[in-house]
Amino acid sequence: MNLLLREALIAFRRTRTLSVLSITTIAFALFVTGLFGLVALNMRSALRNVAERVEIVAFVYRGTPSMQLTAASSDIAAFPEVLEVQYVSEEEALVRARRDLVEFQEAYQDLEINPLPPSLEIRLRPEYRDAKHAGDVAERLHGFEFVEDVRYGRDWVERLDALRQIAGFVGLAIGAAFGLVSIVIIGVTIRMTVLHRAREIRIMRLVGATDWFIRGPFLLEGALKGLIGGILAAILCGVVFGAFEAGNFGLGMGLTFFGPLEVVFLIVFGVLLGLTGSLVSVGRHLKKV
Repeated sequence: MNLLLREALIAFRRTRTLSVLSITTIAFALFVTGLFGLVALNMRSALRNVAERVEIVAFVYRGTPSMQLTAASSDIAAFPEVLEVQYVSEEEALVRARRDLVEFQEAYQDLEINPLPPSLEIRLRPEYRDAKHAGDVAERLHGFEFVEDVRYGRDWVERLDALRQIAGFVGLAIGAAFGLVSIVIIGVTIRMTVLHRAREIRIMRLVGATDWFIRGPFLLEGALKGLIGGILAAILCGVVFGAFEAGNFGLGMGLTFFGPLEVVFLIVFGVLLGLTGSLVSVGRHLKKV
């Protein structure tokens, strides 16, 4: 292991320009990938915040006994999809309408009879906030005899589901494309290093060195370049994210940066890219020698 590390460090010194080029290439390739990851992360966060508004409202008949509603609320809260059930009386509904519907404030001020019915507001667990599960819960709510109507914004929830699917597909496709481009670019730069040391490799083959003995320093060199490039990419992503927040480009949104695990993953991804690029480039060259 010490021999491999020494050979890799010697290669760094011998080909400083190519080493700097490789590290810079890896850093910028991962930097672009990291920026896309930040966009995808914040998009998922925004969609998750929107999904928190997915709510089912069951309007109940006036005069329904409170004991019946209490018992039914306990039954509904036991549904596996349900996070919380809240009873909203007629008076509470009117207070909310006066507070939230500003354009109808005057109309609600002079009412002699409250037109708003009582209701049960049902919030779903995060993993069930989609059109299918919301529809299933709404259908079960229709089975209660005191429920007059059930609404959950079906069209809106279906659009949210479609948006999540599109975001996931596009994210996967673009992420895979960035990964492939990074491997190709890194492979080319490391290939230049291998060609630069072609004479050295031929001499090693002549004295009986095995393919894996020859590959070892190159693989370690690629891993070190990927490690340094990954660290630089994480730093660059942090700088851009900080500048974006400081410039108020977030438009009041609560932006999210990578957590420790995501940062580690980005660096490890850089190491894997360096290893892959080295393995492919050296393997092709050894076949020709």
